[in-house]
Amino acid sequence: MKYFSLFKKMVPVFFAILFFSCASRKDIVYYQDIDGTPSIEKGNSYEITIQPDDLLMIIVSAEDPEIAAPFNLKSISVQNAGKLDLVTGQQTQQLYLVDASGYIEFPVLGKLKVGGLSRTELLQMLQMKIGVYIKNPIVNLRIMNFKVSVQGEVNLPGTYTVASERVTLIEALTMAKDLTIYGKRNNILIIREINGVKSYNRVDITNADFINSPFYYLAQNDVVYVEPNKNRINGAAIGPNTGVIISISSLLITLITLLITTTK
Repeated sequence: MKYFSLFKKMVPVFFAILFFSCASRKDIVYYQDIDGTPSIEKGNSYEITIQPDDLLMIIVSAEDPEIAAPFNLKSISVQNAGKLDLVTGQQTQQLYLVDASGYIEFPVLGKLKVGGLSRTELLQMLQMKIGVYIKNPIVNLRIMNFKVSVQGEVNLPGTYTVASERVTLIEALTMAKDLTIYGKRNNILIIREINGVKSYNRVDITNADFINSPFYYLAQNDVVYVEPNKNRINGAAIGPNTGVIISISSLLITLITLLITTTK
């Protein structure tokens, strides 16, 4: 009978462990209460800012290609800029690396301070300066090394290049194949550097209102870190002995069951 009493005491413990190990809906489900979140017609107006080490592709064109030629890198003809090179089979590009001080060296115009400007501001500045020499110049601008890094409790951590220059936090997490079941959805860390100053921000994607956050859209070189939840941390503390503990627990339960059966 004493074994039966011991077994009766152990049953609630096992059920308690099972109950508390189950994650609740509020810890897992995204966009909770989204039905009560006000809709924004124009969406988030976030625009990226040019930063040091950005690689910019800038192509200037005009009705007469020869007039625009001096404002493009001399190693590439205006006619072939941005097009497929029939000899090498590669796309020709005119790339400017923003230096540590935020400057680029531009043909004819010389050294230009571009760091800290938005994409729109840089385009306006180039059109204005080139407009002194060319009537109605067309300037195409693109950041070629726009990337974000996703770390922590995601299924495919890594650094991802973004072609569109505009990516949301959800898109970045999707590129990383979403969070694992052990990722904390209410405390995602975003590390951002602007003009040499780093900022650290937390986002709760279980709260639907995060889509109105200034961190809904990511900036180039942002780092997204998904923190592990308590279950993952506790599991890491147990480490490689988890299987052994489970096996011993199963053996003990089996022995107790056999003892109860034989004492009847």
